[in-house]
Amino acid sequence: VTSLFQSEGVTVKLVLVCGKSAAFLFPSTSTAAEITEAVHVDWPAEWEEEMVENSTMLKLIYHGRFLHGSVSLQTLGFEPGSATAMHLVTRESLPQPDAKEKQSNRKQRRCCNCCSLS
Repeated sequence: VTSLFQSEGVTVKLVLVCGKSAAFLFPSTSTAAEITEAVHVDWPAEWEEEMVENSTMLKLIYHGRFLHGSVSLQTLGFEPGSATAMHLVTRESLPQPDAKEKQSNRKQRRCCNCCSLS
């Protein structure tokens, strides 16, 4: 994607749901949004069948969690010369907590609206 030497960037192996994968090299300051945009622009030929309309439909998953657009490789602890693997999936938007989960979280806190600060 960029003209970095491996020692200057982070090697990111992206794995699609179908099992296809490809390695890319990014500056450690690259955010999830920048990575998905760069991959969309430089889409691998062998991924032709999985191509999407725009980069906003691409989401990264790292350690089982969706990465929001502003999270950088550096924030995740990757320095130049390191390598990692992530899943690349197609989604319109990131999942939001469902109503039951929010309600359950509220019940666990057991706090009311009448609290006051001294």
